[in-house]
Amino acid sequence: MVAPPSLSRRSFLKISTGGFAVGGVMSLVDVRSTQARAQSLKTAGVKEIPSVCPYCAVGCGMLVGVRDGKIINIEGNPDSPINRGTLCPKGAASFQLAVNPLRSTKALYRRPGGSNWEEIALDKAMDMIAERVKKTRDETFNEFVTVKDAAGQEVQKRANHTTAIFSLGGATMDNEWNYVHAKLMRGLGVVAIENQARI
Repeated sequence: MVAPPSLSRRSFLKISTGGFAVGGVMSLVDVRSTQARAQSLKTAGVKEIPSVCPYCAVGCGMLVGVRDGKIINIEGNPDSPINRGTLCPKGAASFQLAVNPLRSTKALYRRPGGSNWEEIALDKAMDMIAERVKKTRDETFNEFVTVKDAAGQEVQKRANHTTAIFSLGGATMDNEWNYVHAKLMRGLGVVAIENQARI
């Protein structure tokens, strides 16, 4: 077995210097025409519509590429002063959220004790959820709770809450939905509100 050649520090510096020299020369070459050609190939027949990423409060600019009425690409808008063409993982994955063939588009319901999912109308599913939330809140709502004051005496404090309902938001919820959702949960008296909106 032949041992790999060792690379001395001096050899490494010589190689690195050569790489920097090539990089320096390449920086003098004008590649704008090549970039323009690549851009024209990418956007042939595509209408790019400026938009804003819906997820967080940063407001990164997006370009939504549309051809024949269908979204074919979403990328960062280089003209945006906020993100200058870059997108975080959530923004970069927004194309998959919009057009993923595996995305569920129908309400599914599995009956208690059942093993199969069945399609039900969205209106029916929403009514079922609303009925269950109201029933749970009515059965577990606490207008007052008993706590101990600084002297150790038990006192009644107004709580107006339920600890039987929990709210967990997903990373694909946008700012507007998060705002309305939080208002709804607080209005119901839900205490445990969490949102997985971090990256």
